[in-house]
Amino acid sequence: MPEQPEIDLAAIEARLRARRDELLRLAEEYEEASAPVELDQARIGRLSRMDELQDQAMAAEVARRRETELARIEAALERIQEGEYGYCVACGEPIAPRRLELDPATPLCIRCAERSG
Repeated sequence: MPEQPEIDLAAIEARLRARRDELLRLAEEYEEASAPVELDQARIGRLSRMDELQDQAMAAEVARRRETELARIEAALERIQEGEYGYCVACGEPIAPRRLELDPATPLCIRCAERSG
């Protein structure tokens, strides 16, 4: 692997762990939003039920995105532990420090990200 420019791994790891903790806290707070929608017509009107179903679908999408971000963070933390952090998982070249600063969980250099995107 080519030499990786100097990056502050301790600071990056701290940022990743803080974001992971925040996402886990948010997951707990929004767990109620994924509760099944009650279909009692007497209690909830048709439009209210549709609104509730839409809210539930939006909460599910937020949860999906949160899980994706958590997986990216866990993978980045694993790369730090293995000494592979900062290198593109596709080509092995160093990832630009500025790119890592903007998205510390990114697994790809800009060239490989553009190819896969």
